[in-house]
Amino acid sequence: VQLQASGGGLAQAGGSLRLSCAASGRSFSNYGMGWFRQAPGKEREFVAAIRWSGTFYADSVKGRFTISRDNAKNTVYLQMDSLKPEDTAVYFCGATATGRVLMAREYNYWGQGTLVTVSS
Repeated sequence: VQLQASGGGLAQAGGSLRLSCAASGRSFSNYGMGWFRQAPGKEREFVAAIRWSGTFYADSVKGRFTISRDNAKNTVYLQMDSLKPEDTAVYFCGATATGRVLMAREYNYWGQGTLVTVSS
């Protein structure tokens, strides 16, 4: 599985961005998909994930971000609303075959990352 993330850019605080992650390969619908982010000098952290049983969010983004997927298009999305400067980071999408979507170490495949910058 190859993943290609896109949609990052510059937004003002309170604004919105939508990230996309396009997957190539077969059986996309069998994978749990997640978004993680990494700010400068910090470790990669969980943002949101989606699998057959539902969606999961970090407390810091709950109510502001929405993850969704379109299995027909092999794409997962992250709608980010009410952005804050602390959301500034490189965002990575990942795919996991394990079903354990909360931990980065469980992911088998990663996209290249897309930079999100939120100005105050």
